[in-house]
Amino acid sequence: MTRERNATMWSRFSNPAKFEGLARIAGPIACGVFVLCAAFGLVAGLFFSPADYQQGDSARIMYVHVPAAWMAMASYSFIAMMSLIAFVWRHSLADVAARAAAAPGTIFTALALFTGAVWGKPTWGAWWVWDARLTSMLLLLFIYFGYMAVWQAVPETARAARFARILALIGFINIPIIKFSVDWWNSLHQTASIIRAGGPTIHPSMLTPLFAMIIAYTALFVWLVFLGMRAALARRRIEARGARAPSRPAAPAEAT
Repeated sequence: MTRERNATMWSRFSNPAKFEGLARIAGPIACGVFVLCAAFGLVAGLFFSPADYQQGDSARIMYVHVPAAWMAMASYSFIAMMSLIAFVWRHSLADVAARAAAAPGTIFTALALFTGAVWGKPTWGAWWVWDARLTSMLLLLFIYFGYMAVWQAVPETARAARFARILALIGFINIPIIKFSVDWWNSLHQTASIIRAGGPTIHPSMLTPLFAMIIAYTALFVWLVFLGMRAALARRRIEARGARAPSRPAAPAEAT
């Protein structure tokens, strides 16, 4: 019974029409969650949370930087997971979802690098250092660019999807490198302070707005992916109609 139920749910999400019905409902909800959580997180983080005892007010940029860095890795993990699903189960919407997640993931990665540079200047005295985490995050940005370039450069959709899946799965090797770089190498970044065995080391007055911003970024990602998938499915329908439409015969030339 459970297996049949999972199969039914799986086939339901592989149906473009049923997916669009879900997206029309879930998309606006995700947008609303993003607006509410972002408003709370930014106001609480910038105006009501205490300044860091070492870095002062400059540490407030973490409410933008940390969620962006997390979502940069989460977005790529989603792309890799969808690529694996497309390879193994031939899910009809997996490639569409992976491609739709690439642009938001690129934006999150670029935002993480930019805010990290702004945070690094007063903290480390430099806009950029070849730190292990910074370097691997920069590599992630280039992987995102390469993934999107494959979709644009290969004209045949099936071949582009196959090459994009391979690149996505190979590039996923970089995700654990980013995550554990502070443990494996001598890094300027601090070790994990939120997800750790002994529990978070951040005070609740700072942790609450940070979690609100993480939820906001996640909801934004979901909303943008739904928008991207719906746009891709709309283009697919238009192209299919154009391929089925009969061409009009040329009008006969008038005799002179």
